[in-house]
Amino acid sequence: MGNLVDAHIYLTFLLLVVWAHKQLVRGAGLRTEDLVGDTTDVISHSQGFVARLEGLLVLGNNSDISLRVETVDADEVKVIQAHTLVLSLQSRVFDEMLRNRNGSMLVLRETAECTAVFDKFIRYLYCGELSLQLDQATSLHRLATKYGISSLQQGLTRYMSQNLPSDSLGGHVVGWFQYATTVGDTVLKHNCLQFLSWNLSSVLQSSEWPTVSVELLMTLLQRSDLVLKSELELFEALEIWLTQNDPDSLTAENALRLVRYAMIPPRDLFRLQRQSPMLTRYLESVRDLLYMSYQFHSASPLQLAKFFEVNCNLFVPRNYLSPVWGSQWIISNPSRDDRSSSFQTQLGPSGFDSSKRVTWNALFSPRWLPLSMRPMFTEQGAMPPLRSDGGNGAGRPRIIITPATSSADFAGVSFQKTVLILTKQQGKLVVRHVFSFHQSTEEVDFLSDVDLQQRTSEYLVDGALHLHIIVKPIYQTIIASKK
Repeated sequence: MGNLVDAHIYLTFLLLVVWAHKQLVRGAGLRTEDLVGDTTDVISHSQGFVARLEGLLVLGNNSDISLRVETVDADEVKVIQAHTLVLSLQSRVFDEMLRNRNGSMLVLRETAECTAVFDKFIRYLYCGELSLQLDQATSLHRLATKYGISSLQQGLTRYMSQNLPSDSLGGHVVGWFQYATTVGDTVLKHNCLQFLSWNLSSVLQSSEWPTVSVELLMTLLQRSDLVLKSELELFEALEIWLTQNDPDSLTAENALRLVRYAMIPPRDLFRLQRQSPMLTRYLESVRDLLYMSYQFHSASPLQLAKFFEVNCNLFVPRNYLSPVWGSQWIISNPSRDDRSSSFQTQLGPSGFDSSKRVTWNALFSPRWLPLSMRPMFTEQGAMPPLRSDGGNGAGRPRIIITPATSSADFAGVSFQKTVLILTKQQGKLVVRHVFSFHQSTEEVDFLSDVDLQQRTSEYLVDGALHLHIIVKPIYQTIIASKK
């Protein structure tokens, strides 16, 4: 009994020293010199104390509890010698379980995946760190959630969000989204959905696509911010999903009705009606949408709006990467001088406008000054500007996209401009940010918190800023004038 008391005292001393050191140095964002003064040094042996705690776990010295971790069907068992004081201090769930236990053994039942990483999980409780591989993240996150270790749960959410572009056998983002939905991790769920939406073309071509759940499929099909080559690419991928998953008729019909057929050229619509097994099978469910799409392509949107409601998703383009709707723009050394570029887009997705082009001028400025910071000229000469940025004098990156000429053909059409920011993550070029604005906005402030002066910035690829500009015709003004 005396040895057990001594062990508790020793553990308490170690934990209190480590805890106090971390709270003083890291708490509230303070530095060591802020706490001890300019003339006082600090001797820190906290790493040594953590190493001793890890030694207690590895060697099982003075252990007073055995954790028997079993898989659900009990075909795998792992026994870990632990210490009630450490487990209770780190987890309220463990504290309650240990209070209600009978004997010196605590039986825990976990999935085979969680059992395989349980020793890593326990080590985190002793040392505050762990090493992991991509395929272990979900299991560790599940354990952190189950036993109420919020710091580990949040750390794993950040890790998973940062590794969404990583390559893995069979993919992982879709699985992570479905897992996050199950456990209620809204941050991870949002980050996964955003990544899937902004990088959908690569997802459609991966082995993950057929594993998408019905819920996720419907969520994606309803979004207008999907980044993909074309609507035809989305339809063909949906046909693959329907073929491999064979859902009930209602699910298939609802999914097919979320395709924006008006964004597919008539020649491709004719071919799909003749060759697509799914479209043949469910033709009656989407006949009205196909009929409206053919009408959309045969008449001007202005005329169509006199008879139909065109302010609906069927007539709203997504973020298509096709050259018809925009252009890639790679800006070398974006921190130096203003840059300009020009490109053309089709006036509208309607076949009626297929031969009409709009020329756009794009201007990028790395240090655009707001009006309050620009020089004011008076009879006495230039006056210093009023500072609105705290006095550092540095402007922010801006981009302006304007039509080269005005045209009567613009009547009834407004243009939404979208700028995709691509960065390299895990060795892959992915869409990291999406900025959208309308033609009424001349100066667009974006990447305001990004330092483009540093060539090593995570927003630069080999020192260059990778953009993709998309111009989407929107027919909302027609409806406004009609009403």
